[in-house]
This record gives sequence, C-alpha cells and structure tokens, in this order.
Amino acid sequence: MTESVTVADLVKNARLDVYYGKEYLEERTISTADISRPGLELTGFFNYYPAKRIQLLGITEISYSKGMSHEDLLDVMQQMCQPETPAFVVSTQLDPPEELLQAAKEQHIPVLGSKLTTSRVLSNMTNYLDDKLAERKSLHGVLVDVYGLGILITGDSGIGKSETALELVKRGHRLIADDRVEVYQQDEQTLMGTAPAILRHLLEIRGIGIIDVMTLFGAGAVRSQTKVALIIHLANYTKEAKFDRLGNGTENVHIFDVDVPKITIPVRTGRNLAIIIEAAAMNFRAQSMGYDATETFDRNLNNLIKVNSKNDEKHKEEQEHVEEKNKHLISDDNKDSDKK
Repeated sequence: MTESVTVADLVKNARLDVYYGKEYLEERTISTADISRPGLELTGFFNYYPAKRIQLLGITEISYSKGMSHEDLLDVMQQMCQPETPAFVVSTQLDPPEELLQAAKEQHIPVLGSKLTTSRVLSNMTNYLDDKLAERKSLHGVLVDVYGLGILITGDSGIGKSETALELVKRGHRLIADDRVEVYQQDEQTLMGTAPAILRHLLEIRGIGIIDVMTLFGAGAVRSQTKVALIIHLANYTKEAKFDRLGNGTENVHIFDVDVPKITIPVRTGRNLAIIIEAAAMNFRAQSMGYDATETFDRNLNNLIKVNSKNDEKHKEEQEHVEEKNKHLISDDNKDSDKK
C-alpha cells in the first residue's frame, strides 16, 4: 500500500496547471483520496475542516468569494491554509483569488488550476488517487491479458505458470506480472492487478533465467495493469483428484470485497495449457454474454431423454398391440379346433 503520493505526481497525471508553488510540488504529499469542496468554510465554519485533503474550488466557491470583503476572505483563506494541506485546485480555468495566493505563499502550499469543469477534474483526481493510495495485496502467480480478459494463473511453484505465460505471449497475448502480482480494489466489483516496479515486463524461465518480454516481443506484448476477471489454478493431475468435467463447478475466491471466479485445470504431460487457457477465456466471455455451453448440454440431454422416452412408449404400445393381436389369433385358432 502506497502511504502517500506527491503533488508533483498529481499534477502530472491529472494534467493540472501550476499557478503558484512549483518549487514545493515534490515536498507536498497527499495521503487521502478524498477531495474537499470548501463551501461551509467560506462562511467561517471550520469545526470539521478536512485540512489533509486537496481543496477544490469551482465556480460556486469562486463566485461566493467575490462577494466577500478582502479582510474576511483573507482570514478564511489563512484558516484553510494549514501546514498539512497538500494543495488548492481551481477548476474551469478560473483565476484564483489574490487572498488565496497570499495565504498559500505564507504556508508554501501550491495553487493549481485546470481547464476542466469541477466534476471532471474531481473525477480525474479521485480516480488517480484511489489507484495509488488503495490498499494492496501481493499474490503469488502470473497475470496475463488473454483476449482482453485479465487472467491470474496460480499453482504450486514449478508447475509451469511462467512457461504457460511465455507461450501465451508468443500467441499474441500480453503479460502484466510474473511471480508476484499486486492487486487492489478499484471499486465494489473491480479488482485490479499490476506488477511490482522491480518485476515489470520481466519473466523468469527455469533453465534460461530472466527475460525482458517487452525487449524480446515488443511493447504490444505487455500491459501495465488489468482487471482480474478470472483465476485459473493449475493443479497436478492424480487419479484420486476430482476435476470439473461439465463446467458447472466454478468456485469464487474472495479478495478484499470482490468475488473472483476460479477454475482448476489439471496438469499432465502432453496437455497444451496455453490453448486450454485461451479456450477457458473465450468460454468465460461467452458465459458473461449469456451463452452457457453447460446449459446447452443439459438442454440437449433433456431433449434426448424426452425423445427416447417417447420412442420407448411407442415401442411399448406397438409391442402390446402385437401381443393383443397374437392373443386374438390364438383364441380364433382354438375356436376353430373346437368346431372340428
């Protein structure tokens, strides 16, 4: 988990302009993804002022400040400029009040600006800070992008996860992380995965060593991060182990507050795991779009049972009819014998 990011990183990634304090961007840090819209503070209410947050001023706040006297506005801005305040951001290409610049200079707090509307710049900053400041968990596995689907390959050490990822890269798919995967929750339904900085674009193949996937296969063979949509666990095949054969045994793995579907694939000599994982990715996507091959099989099986049942009933009726006819023939023969 990243405890803080610098204001310089925010300026770069949210594409903000710097009105004042360029020399302080690297030393000012942000420790929370929450953004403050100081409305009540402009009226002098500071009982619950979140000083550690980025302070965002939009059209409403700037318009209100224009109706305040110089002394009142300067006093409010000085109270807002606390030592722990990371920065002020003014949206919609508005000019920051002179009182804000004066108070910010006293505390060496950067004043930033943006051409975007308040809601848009708020969204951009929140998304960036959520990603950077989110709690992270390190998982053992390989994360690959297969047909646009983020697949986390897990399994015991030495089972062939990295070799399978290499084969997938050769087949046109993309590597995100090998060996260690950092995951974090982006929202209530999304789990994102990325590589630690030290392992980015690198893949370890036993007998060869470390290879740089981007250098060998090009920039199109790697991605910086992706949504973890499916977990594929590689397990050694044994006769005693039971594996899903119909596709209705999908499990869920609970990571943070997100349930990620998991399937287990048995590993044995001669199985092409890369092709199997490609098929699993396509089948998972088809299920997400409403098509389930298992349901189709069940429906076809039920239809076959119904047809066979009808044929059995028809055959039984025909047999009963033949038996009844034979009884009549025997009865007629007996009558003729009696007459003679």
